[in-house]
Parts: sequence; C-alpha cells; structure tokens
Amino acid sequence: MSNILIMSGGMDIDFYIKGIFSYQLFGQTVWVTTTHISVLIVMMVLIAFCIIASRTMKKATEVPGRLQNLLEIGVSALDSMVGDNMHEKAPAFRNYIGTVFVFILFSNLSGLLGIRPPTADYGVTLALAVFIFILLNVGEFKYHKPLGYLKNLFKPMPAFFPLNLIGKFSYVISLSLRLFANLLSGLIIMALVYALLGSVAYAWPAFLHGFFDVFVGAIQAYIFCMLSMNYMYDAVGEG
Repeated sequence: MSNILIMSGGMDIDFYIKGIFSYQLFGQTVWVTTTHISVLIVMMVLIAFCIIASRTMKKATEVPGRLQNLLEIGVSALDSMVGDNMHEKAPAFRNYIGTVFVFILFSNLSGLLGIRPPTADYGVTLALAVFIFILLNVGEFKYHKPLGYLKNLFKPMPAFFPLNLIGKFSYVISLSLRLFANLLSGLIIMALVYALLGSVAYAWPAFLHGFFDVFVGAIQAYIFCMLSMNYMYDAVGEG
C-alpha cells in the first residue's frame, strides 16, 4: 500500500489515482483507491484533533494555554469569516461552512505528509460542491417558500428562465473544478520535480511544498468557502 499511497523519491512517482484492492458488491466490482485511504487518514486526524480540542475546552481556564489559545483564535476566525459574509444568516450556516473549511484545509495540507491530497480527486471536490448545491437550494426553498423559489427562476423576466436554471447547476461545476484543478496542478508539478530530479531533490523542494501545499491549499480552502457563502447568501439573504 505504501508504494501507491505515499509519494516517495524516485522515478516511480506519479500523480494518478491507484486502486488498492477491490471487492464484489451486488455483482459489481468496487475499488478502494488511494483517495479513499487518504480521506480516511484525514478523517482520523480530524476526529483525533476534535477529541483533543473537546477535552481541552472542557478544562478551559481564564488564562488560556497554547492549545486553548489556538483553538479560540481558530473558532473566532471562522465565526468572523462566516459572520462577515452571511450576516444575520450566519448562525444557520456557521457549523457547516466551518466543517467544510477545516476538512478542505486538512486535505490540502496532507500533501506535506507525502499523501496524495483527497482534494486532487474530482470525485471529492464534486461531492463537496454537490452538498453546497443542495444546501443552497434547500435554503432558498426554506426562506423564500415554494412560490418565491419558482419566481426567482424567472427573474428579471421569463425569458431568463433557461439561464437561471443553468446558473444554478453552474455553481457545482465552478466550485468543484476550481478546487480540483488547483490542487491537481500542484500535485503534478511536485511529482515531476521529484521524478525528474530524483536523488538531488532533497531540501530545496520544501519551498515548493510550502507554496503548493500550504499557501495554495489554504487559499483554495478559503476561496471555496467564500464562494459558497456568497452563493448561499444570494439565494437566502433577502428571504
């Protein structure tokens, strides 16, 4: 498993998704790939982090320690990000947006561990975008009621119905492709660097990892959530 999950030095490095093992389900062959294992690793790290964070906050003190201080800063930053963009609707979406941001950020940063980032798989980013699409439409349906939801499809005039309908589904393509393409491009560049340079690629690629995994990863997580909040607020903000 390590040879296909972990990106190690040498000419064997590539950026393809690998099948690890398969099983039969209802007569169909189902593959467990490197993406599934990477997502599982990210989820385990997040669960462990949440357990530690929960125990830390249960023992919170007026003079916070390093971890408590870090957690409070992180939660305040997420609350501020959602509140500044969704205003009075922030409480309804804060938990979901915060969860999506943390998951995408940890997934993007997992490349630092030599793991193929789950967000470099279009299946993952598409699923994230579909959930946002469902949340957006459910929110619009809830705040505007069925009649208002239908009226919005015909604004500013009935002739715009096809464009408005296409526009709703374009959110899915826009969100998913932007995140996927940026992460995959960084993965391809790093794979080429290691594969072509081989044994001489030791210390200096750390700068590239800092850019593609940390900087680009954090920026793309932020952009994904910012666009999601803008789309959702446009849908429910006037409800």
